[in-house]
Amino acid sequence: MPGDGDSALAVKVEDLEKRYGEIRAVDGVSFEVAQGETFGFLGPNGAGKSTTISMLCTLARPTGGRAVVAGFDVVKRRAEVRRRIGLVFQDTTLDDYLTASENLLFHAELYGVQRTGLDRRLQQVMEMVGLWDRRGGLVRTFSGGMKRRLEIARGLMHSPRVLFLDEPTVGLDPQTRSHIWNYINQLRRQEDITIFLTTHYMDEAEHCDRIAIIDGGRIVVIDTPEALKARIGKDRVEVRTDDDEAAMRGLLREFGLEATLSEGAVTFHVAGGEEFVPRLFAELRVPIRSVRVSRPTLDDVFMAHTGRTIRDAEASSAERNAASPWMRAARRR
Repeated sequence: MPGDGDSALAVKVEDLEKRYGEIRAVDGVSFEVAQGETFGFLGPNGAGKSTTISMLCTLARPTGGRAVVAGFDVVKRRAEVRRRIGLVFQDTTLDDYLTASENLLFHAELYGVQRTGLDRRLQQVMEMVGLWDRRGGLVRTFSGGMKRRLEIARGLMHSPRVLFLDEPTVGLDPQTRSHIWNYINQLRRQEDITIFLTTHYMDEAEHCDRIAIIDGGRIVVIDTPEALKARIGKDRVEVRTDDDEAAMRGLLREFGLEATLSEGAVTFHVAGGEEFVPRLFAELRVPIRSVRVSRPTLDDVFMAHTGRTIRDAEASSAERNAASPWMRAARRR
């Protein structure tokens, strides 16, 4: 059966929208993902990452625009899309009362995986995530990291062309997150697969071939991590003072530098940050308590395009949710 899109592309999105009443959760995003690419959505919670994933995986119907995944339109050819994708949700969907292998075999049955070669495939994907020796263990005895690895294995059972990972390491400790990424990078080497992930962790975005920074339901920039950081070109300087407002006015007046207050520090970007620090102490007429200089990071990229850090954006989102009458009503239920 012929597809609906460019065979060289794993994902093609044009002006995709999702509205809930007057709220635009996804506001006209457009992008392409090449076959074999690891592509990431980087942004704070509430930015529209998971909503976009839901539409691409046919779990939510777009309000507008068009998306083609694995060659098929996500609205017109839902069944074809679903057969060709794997999905790992933020929250576990495993059956705790089944064994690891039973969870995978049940998934294979749902997807109509042929019995010929099924045992070999089961062993292959479980070895890939380091769980073959625990195949007979009940999932309820597994740690959070083991469950996440098992979910990745389950998503691979039917040999999908595109694997969607929605916040694949959320809630896990740093060491376990690192192990999960070792397994993801290994499957890239072993499987002919495209990976599409969402994250709000900067270090995870560094694993991607390209990332799209998304904020407020809109994509603000797309490129490789290195290219995005190179565009900033300046060092990030964080200054803590006794009077942050006066410091920001002084930076603008004395040096012509626009500064923001982020995470409790006056933050600005300048070429040659370390060389600039002596001038800062000599000419800024505000007592300085501490200074930190760092090379450009993806957080600096996010700040350059949105005016705030991801952490600040998530804090603002949490405050809006707390103030929402809908959220207050939900908490009372």
